[in-house]
Amino acid sequence: MNTVALIGRLTKDPVVNYTQGGTSITKFTLAVDRRFKTESGSADFINIIAFGKTGEFIEKYFHKGDPIGITGRIQTGSYTKQDGTKVYTTDIIAENVEFTPKNAGHTETAKPDEELNEGFMKIPEGSPDGLPF
Repeated sequence: MNTVALIGRLTKDPVVNYTQGGTSITKFTLAVDRRFKTESGSADFINIIAFGKTGEFIEKYFHKGDPIGITGRIQTGSYTKQDGTKVYTTDIIAENVEFTPKNAGHTETAKPDEELNEGFMKIPEGSPDGLPF
C-alpha cells in the first residue's frame, strides 16, 4: 500500500499550470516539522503535486505559510538533463487535502504550574482519599 499523510506549511504560494487538454497541475513545497532536530535541520521540504479539482482547491484556499493536511501517495521518477546527468525525483501526489489549525504540528511544553488536564476539577490537597466529596 502506498499511502502518505503529512501536515505542514506551504513554503510559497502554489503554482498552477494547465495541460493542453485543460487539466490543472498544481505544485508546491510543504515544510514538515521533524519530531527531533538533527544536524541537517528541524524540517523536511517535500514536493507536492495535485491534479484537477484538488489542485484548484489548493490554489484558491492556501497560500505561503498556511498549514495544510495532505494525504496521497509517493511517486518516484527520473529524467536526463541536457548535460546527460540523470536526476531522480520523489514527489507526493495529493489525493485529499484538509484545513488544519494554525498551530498544527507545533507542540508547546506545559509549564510545571499549569493545569495539564483542562476541563477537569482539581482535587484539593488534604482531601480524604484525594476526593473532595
